Amino acid sequence: MTRTHPIRVLLVDDHRLVRAGVRGLLHDVPDIEVVGEAASGEEACRIALDLDPQVIVTDISLPGVTGIETIGRLLRILPETNILVLTMHELEPYTRMALERGARGYLSKRSAPQELITAIRVVAAGVPYIEHALAESMMASGVGEADLDELGRLDPRDFEIFSLLARGRTVKEIAEILHLSPKTVHSQRASLLHKLDVQSTAALAQLAARLGVIDPYGESGV
Repeated sequence: MTRTHPIRVLLVDDHRLVRAGVRGLLHDVPDIEVVGEAASGEEACRIALDLDPQVIVTDISLPGVTGIETIGRLLRILPETNILVLTMHELEPYTRMALERGARGYLSKRSAPQELITAIRVVAAGVPYIEHALAESMMASGVGEADLDELGRLDPRDFEIFSLLARGRTVKEIAEILHLSPKTVHSQRASLLHKLDVQSTAALAQLAARLGVIDPYGESGV
């Protein structure tokens, strides 16, 4: 059946230049319309219902509420929308966790512009889209199998707490961000240290930097 209206797209990325670049790319595509932008997961959740996008293109490196958590929150608000992750993170655990939370597609920011257009069209039709080059990118990333195994042991909630702890957030701050009790976060922190075989939050942050979860030169977590 022929689509009579453009695909409504919401862009979520904390970098204004990235949002401007994607908006510019999609501006002349007749069957796609950018209906809004958000710089954080919280902002996306506030505006999504009014905008009613068919596709939400989001990074997973977001300030405040993590990108993985944002996927779940957006789908609770708009269960029929299709979420396409567009990110710099190319390791398999990121892809797996995003899809487990309900993302329909996953694309690297290194992809060709035309591939983003194709991915938006595909996920808008309710069909999953995973970038073909992700496997090659994972092999070329320089992160060993043991490192991937460490990350792969974390479920999505573990990973959210892991990334927030690595970015220097306190137990109280994480509890507020994820709507959990401080006691629950404290317990999960202890479980994380055990699972990852590290002795402190500082060591956990070093592991996160080595795995590319955070930027060692500045906050850039998931």
